[in-house]
Amino acid sequence: MTIVLLLGSGPNVLEARLWPRAPFDRIVAINNAHAVRPDWDHLVYPWDFPADRRPKPGPGQSLIDESAFVPTQNRHGGFVYAGGTMAFTAAYWALEALQPRVIATFGCDMHYPAKGPTHFYGKGAPDPLRRDITLRSLEAKSARLMVLAAARGCAMVNLSQGPSRLVFPRLTREGLRHCRPARFDATVARRALEQEARLGYFVPSGRYWEVADSFDPARIDALDALWLQAAQPPAPGRMPVHRGLEPAAPRP
Repeated sequence: MTIVLLLGSGPNVLEARLWPRAPFDRIVAINNAHAVRPDWDHLVYPWDFPADRRPKPGPGQSLIDESAFVPTQNRHGGFVYAGGTMAFTAAYWALEALQPRVIATFGCDMHYPAKGPTHFYGKGAPDPLRRDITLRSLEAKSARLMVLAAARGCAMVNLSQGPSRLVFPRLTREGLRHCRPARFDATVARRALEQEARLGYFVPSGRYWEVADSFDPARIDALDALWLQAAQPPAPGRMPVHRGLEPAAPRP
């Protein structure tokens, strides 16, 4: 079963340069994180990632652009619900394409200190903090990802030790072989998915910002609250039931 290392551009990601390849079966880099170590397997980047920063893939390496990750994101409910920033986009792509047992994030904390470097290469734009209807609660978007991954038998964990906006359990590399998917409240998760379907905030093209005025922030906030609640373990005595826990397909 596959263990995926998902590398972002946080300042701490340089620690991963010294890590042995084991226990990771696949390494997925986001944007500039391909520069952290040369043995990455997949690089995920958006349409506006500069061409001169895109490496030439070596044997066994692949570049993943919007032609691959937009359809994947749509099958997981679309960008409005999943969150329009690359840490989430790359994770959903890995979840479907690689079918892993574990996705371990590192350097994806979306925490930007007021002083010192914000990225491993120095100062950069805090993309997840921009004013965006899909990113009103980074914690909720990470909760949604964790729950939907767990429903597929995949554990989302965070190898970082510093401040983070992710709600994933913290773990060390040594614990990856034995970690299990997060326990969650499937009843609340199903309510959240039903609410997503009722709202119908699907943009199959992925260019949700072009119609952002059609989304109600209050309803997004209410949905985010449901996902944060769903990420909590179920009440004692209630058995989790994951059958049918899939996002609605986007409308054509």
